[in-house]
Amino acid sequence: MSSPYRVVVLISGSGTNLQRLIETVHAPAGASEIVLVVSSRADAPGVERAKRAGIPTTVVARGASEDRTARDRALADAVAQAQPDLVVLAGWMSILTGAFLDRFPDRVINLHPSLLPAFPGMHAIEEALAWGVRWTGVTIHYVEHEVDGGPPILQEPVPVVYGDTPDSLRERIREAEHRLLPVAVGLFAAGRVLRDPTSPRQVQILEEGPS
Repeated sequence: MSSPYRVVVLISGSGTNLQRLIETVHAPAGASEIVLVVSSRADAPGVERAKRAGIPTTVVARGASEDRTARDRALADAVAQAQPDLVVLAGWMSILTGAFLDRFPDRVINLHPSLLPAFPGMHAIEEALAWGVRWTGVTIHYVEHEVDGGPPILQEPVPVVYGDTPDSLRERIREAEHRLLPVAVGLFAAGRVLRDPTSPRQVQILEEGPS
């Protein structure tokens, strides 16, 4: 493991989760360093957040290559140059193929606005409300070829309140995201996340990191 722990963050939008990582785990605030922010949009507000923090940025647009596989190869090349220990999808609004994921096995994580496996996909908040569930939440999970199908690493429940709208529920979920994502990155940086090599859907949070 390199020191400090090297993190690459992929974004597509406002970058509020990126900002939270900058404030909590990015050196000198924490033991990690965000070494690169990659955006799928040149005009994403999150790019400016990174620049204000002195973090290098690059743009790999969704339509930059003739097909998704070619785009993901270009994305993987850009990320690999930063030599990441961990790749964090923080609002990256595009499905990643094996052309990217196979370059960084067990090193790509995502946050999803539900308690997976409930409500995978792009409309998790709206579907939770349509179902009338009492609880939804946030899941930090490994990213695999199946969309939102990787095993959970951390989860936090969020109550659904009578009269909630997608916007009001999204705001409470975002608060949970801001709490949970820095914890997840900190656990990885401390070497405390262990994925069972013989049963890869089992993820253990160790009491202590490697000595």
